[in-house]
Amino acid sequence: MLNNPIMNAKDAISASLAECFITIEGNRYNFMQAINLEASIEKTKSEIPILGKTGKGNKTTGWKGSGSATFHYNTSIFRQLLYRYKETGEDVYFDIQITNEDPTSSVGRQTVILKDCNLDGGILAKFDADAEYLDEDADFTFEDFEIPEVFGNMSGML
Repeated sequence: MLNNPIMNAKDAISASLAECFITIEGNRYNFMQAINLEASIEKTKSEIPILGKTGKGNKTTGWKGSGSATFHYNTSIFRQLLYRYKETGEDVYFDIQITNEDPTSSVGRQTVILKDCNLDGGILAKFDADAEYLDEDADFTFEDFEIPEVFGNMSGML
C-alpha cells in the first residue's frame, strides 16, 4: 500500500450544516427553508485551429452561471417576484449567499455569493393530498460570484 496521507472522515463536510441568505432589493432573508441548492458555471470555449497540429485547441472565451434549488413550499417571496414581472415587466435580480461550515472538519468554512441571480420560472400554486410535505424547485441563472471565504487545505494536501 502507498504511504501517502489520507483524508480523515471528519473532514467530509456535513451536507446539512449550511446557511443560505437571499438579498432582494436590500432585504436580507434567512432562507432556512432551503432543502438543497447547487450552483455551477459552464465555461464557453472556442475551437482554435493551430498550424502544424492535426487537432484543434480549445480556448475559454467566457462562462455562464446557473443553479437549481429545492425549498419547502412555505414562502411567497419568489411568487411575488414572478407576479411583479407579469404585472409590470420589471424583472428583479437578487443575490444568494451560501456558507458551508462543519465544526468537526479541519478545513473551516467556505462562503460563496451568487450575484445578480434571476429566476427561470417557478411554481405558482401546489397541493398534494398524498405527500408528507410540500416543496418546490427553482432554477435560476447568475451573472457573477464571489468567494470571500475558502476552505483551508487538509493536512497532507501540500
